[in-house]
Amino acid sequence: MAGGGSFAAQGPAGNYEGGVTVFVVITCVVAAMGGLLFGYDLGISGGVTSMDDFLLKFFPSVYHKTKEGSIHDSQYCKYADEILTLFTSSLYIAALAASFVASWVTRAYGRKISMFTGGMAFLIGAILNGIAMNVELLIIGRLLLGVGVGFANQSVPVYLSEMAPANVRGALNIGFQMAITIGILVANFVNYGTAQITGGWGWRVSLALAAVPAILMSVGSFFLPDTPNSIIERGHHEEAKRMLQKIRGTENVDHEFHELVLASEAANKVEHPWRNILQPRYRPQLVICSLIPFFQQLTGINVIMFYAPVLFKTLGFGANASLMSSAITGVVNVIATLVSIFSVDKFGRRGLFLEGGTQMLICQIAVGALIGVNFGVTGQGSFTKGEANLLLALICIYVAAFAWSWGPLGWLVPSEICPLEIRSAGQSINVSVNMFFTFIIAQGFLAMLCHMKFGLFFFFGGFVIIMTIFIFFFLPETKNVPIEEMNRVWKAHWFWGKYIPDEAVIGGDLEK
Repeated sequence: MAGGGSFAAQGPAGNYEGGVTVFVVITCVVAAMGGLLFGYDLGISGGVTSMDDFLLKFFPSVYHKTKEGSIHDSQYCKYADEILTLFTSSLYIAALAASFVASWVTRAYGRKISMFTGGMAFLIGAILNGIAMNVELLIIGRLLLGVGVGFANQSVPVYLSEMAPANVRGALNIGFQMAITIGILVANFVNYGTAQITGGWGWRVSLALAAVPAILMSVGSFFLPDTPNSIIERGHHEEAKRMLQKIRGTENVDHEFHELVLASEAANKVEHPWRNILQPRYRPQLVICSLIPFFQQLTGINVIMFYAPVLFKTLGFGANASLMSSAITGVVNVIATLVSIFSVDKFGRRGLFLEGGTQMLICQIAVGALIGVNFGVTGQGSFTKGEANLLLALICIYVAAFAWSWGPLGWLVPSEICPLEIRSAGQSINVSVNMFFTFIIAQGFLAMLCHMKFGLFFFFGGFVIIMTIFIFFFLPETKNVPIEEMNRVWKAHWFWGKYIPDEAVIGGDLEK
């Protein structure tokens, strides 16, 4: 076992006493609201950048190009503007930088302090965006939103994985992704509503309302307890045991508590978690925490999440139709995430990953072909009503596949596979890789669409093939496995087993 505890004493099922209590469910629901920050921003930015009043105030050249361009201009290139994409992407480069600070805060002061810090930074950013009078203030606000996202994405998945019993850890952890999808959906409908406001200030309402999830997370973090793992990590064993009894609903937690203490003691011997995660014994965690978020972004999902209204307008949908179409994808996103919550601990992580990848690939090929047939390489063309409905249906099926596979599992799996001594470092790598490639996609998509045209969907489809093959060969099943016993899964794997020393599974001290 990671952390030097005894695997044999517990048995293969790794079942501890206690169950799912009302207390732990409420706690995880409150914590998962951190996902609202990320989701609201994902949904709001694309809609705002498609609003004429917003473009006219901050990006007049783009506005005039969309309204006055020549009929010979390519539809693919109408919105290509580096500063416009910087409005969306600047948040994610800030989140990347913040995730490293958040890693230290999360380990030194606990998970809830990181959540509070993230909520406050997001609140200030929302206020600045709502009152912005120039591009500079707009970007500063986006950077502060990024700090909030970096702290939330670092702390919330770890918090959820540590609070939840092993047999429902997947479902409760996916509460974070559920909150992201709800945030996206709310943002889509907010954008549709504010677009109807006359007077040119509807976009301000859209941006300023980001303060609502920020306040929910900041206030909620005051009432959240810290996880037993975090309390033990800071040396308060009796308090941690009382908290474990409360969240498990039973006095008999000695076995699980003993395992947590052993893991913490081993973790405290590790003086340099960032250097430690580079050791061969942590090679599986390092690779998974790096490649899962990389592949998650290269699915192409953020082409839809960031720029759905812009994409739909590019392809000839009207302004209201484009916003409503993105709202429809938001509804599909929420419903499909519910599917994941109810199936991830029953069917496992691998099955959802593999099915989702196959479904996404089929849809991407179909979408690329449909756009290619109608717009070709010149970007001049249009859809019939039936073709437009087919395109929307294919994108919805694609979004559904992502929402019950790579969306939630991209956060769940990296957060549950790392032993305590490298957990903050592993989650920080997960967040930073995710944010870096989110930034790349957000910054580059409109230019990529202009140059690669319908081939962009085949480009992302190629990565979906690669990542599905990777999952098939290199990700073992982790459902119902206690976090403290995850090393037995790696040890049994045909490839990763050679990296895991015997004492990491059957007992013994960790190396520094």
